[in-house]
Order: sequence, then C-alpha cells, then structure tokens
Amino acid sequence: MLSVVGLVRGGVLKLRLLQLPVRGVCSVVNRKWSVSTGTIACCHWSHVRAASGVRGGDVASSWYDSLADSALVHLCENFMVSMQQVSGLPWWLSIVVATLSVRSLVTLPLAAYQLVIISKVEALQAEIADVAKRLRYEVSVRARERSWTDKQSRVQFQRNLRRIRTQLYVRENCHPFKTSLLVWVQLPLWISFSLALRNLSLVQSEVQGDLAAGGALWFSDLTSPDSTWILPVCLGLANLLIVEVFSLQRRNPTSFQKLLLNFIRGFSVLMVPLAATVPCSMALYWFTSSLVGFSHNLVLRSSRIHRILRLRTDGSASPYRDLLSAFIKKYCQH
Repeated sequence: MLSVVGLVRGGVLKLRLLQLPVRGVCSVVNRKWSVSTGTIACCHWSHVRAASGVRGGDVASSWYDSLADSALVHLCENFMVSMQQVSGLPWWLSIVVATLSVRSLVTLPLAAYQLVIISKVEALQAEIADVAKRLRYEVSVRARERSWTDKQSRVQFQRNLRRIRTQLYVRENCHPFKTSLLVWVQLPLWISFSLALRNLSLVQSEVQGDLAAGGALWFSDLTSPDSTWILPVCLGLANLLIVEVFSLQRRNPTSFQKLLLNFIRGFSVLMVPLAATVPCSMALYWFTSSLVGFSHNLVLRSSRIHRILRLRTDGSASPYRDLLSAFIKKYCQH
C-alpha cells in the first residue's frame, strides 16, 4: 500500500509531467547485434534538443524537458528496447515482462525489508510504553525536587522520551524513516518508466513504428490512447482494489488515515481519465504495475513469508481467509 501512498504524494507532479508535451526530438540509432557471437549491443539513444530561449511561461516545459532527457529515463528507454530485442516478444508483452522483472527484482525486496522494519517498530511499542511509564514517574519526582512547572515537566519528559526512543531504534536498527525507503525508490522508477514509454511512443523514431504495431486485442496501437477506455477503467479498479485491501488491514483507523484513504480513492478515480489521454504503452505499464504491486502485497501477507523474514509480530495463520471474510463483511453484508 505504501506504493499507492507514494503515488499520491507525487500526484500533482505526475499530472504536470504527463500533460506537458514532449518538445524534444529523439532519434534512435540501433546498433546491429551478432547472433553468431552471442553478443548484443544495447541501443544508443541520442536526444537532439532545439536551441531556444527560455521565457517565463516555458519554465515548466523546460523543467519537463530536462526530466525527460535525464540519465535515468534514458536508462529505462535502453532497458525497454533491449528487453524487447533480446526476448523477441511483441512490445505489449515485453512491457509486461519488463514491469514484472523490475518490480520483482527491485521493489519486492524493498517491500520485504520494509515489512521487517515495521515489525521491529511495532514490537518496540510495548517496551517504549513501559519506558515512558517509568520516565513519567522519574520526571514527576524530579519536578517536585526542583519545583518545575507543568510546562517544564512536559518538556523534560518529551525530550528524554525522544532520546530513549531513538536509542531503541538504533539498537534494533529500525528507524521508522526506513519504512519510506520503498517510496523513495519506487516513485522515481514509476516516473522514469512512464516518461521513457512516452518518449518511445510519441517521439519520431524507429521504435515508434514497432510500438504502433506491437499491441494486442483492442489496444493494437501502443502509441495512441485507448479509445475504448478499457485499460484506464481496469487501472482505476485495480488501484481501488489495492486501497480497499489496505483499508481492511486497519481495524481502528485514525481520522488522518481515513482522510488519506479517501484522498487515495479520489486519486485512483482521477487516474482513469488521465490514463485515457496517454499512449496505451503507458496505460498498460500503469495497469501491469498495479497488478504486480497487488500480487506482491498478497504474497507478503503469507504466514510462510513471515516465518522466512522472522517477523517479530504475530500474524494470522490464515491471512487470505481473514482478508476475504473482512471484505465480504464490509462490502457484501448489509
């Protein structure tokens, strides 16, 4: 679910990125590769930018051009093209395989590591509560000795509790900031692959012709938007499903968590018309990424995975049955 939250944090950024036109001209020089020697030379991408002055109204476009021409985006472009050339798969299936590969090799281990950190943090809460109880008593004794005011007592308590809590996190190597590591890795990858596919689909190049004929079923042209809205609607439903599954894991959500969930629901709905305006290659990548993320979320709920990761918090012996029961109770029973 943190992946979804991360997408929400960068929601405004994505809207600006995806709606701005690509002003660069990309030319692709495909190097020949020899089958007999078994060596393959990766495609070399050269981006030619038109020289022009930057006016006040073009600041956003210039910023977008710089991001679309960044090294990480070029690396994603090379990866996608190399994946398609090596595998020989049609472009639509190559996008699916590339998305599955990157998310399984990069984000899945980070998600497992995040789960370990969360488990350690949750296991420390009982010890922190016990420490806070003893600390409160010690501060009250010292306050009477030194005639501290209530404000001074609260300051001393909070300062010492914060110091002790930090020491416990250092001892267990589980600072809560590490739980956001997945977002800081997944969000740039999501943006970079989106921009890479947009460049490949909309910029005049040899690959654009292959993408135009590399689709399947109703999205035969990967360089044009999905006029049937099937991919965008499927994307919205997948994102909403992820949000609802995450909400079922929160038994007593706070007001802020409820507000955040409603915001994510709204953003998931907003992604539907947005996905209908971008090339099918991007919509297919978004949909595949959401499905892979949802499957990873289910895998990490397994009790066997919890034993392998040696999580300190006790999980359910039948997580999938409990999830299904909670879903039916919330949405199917009145």
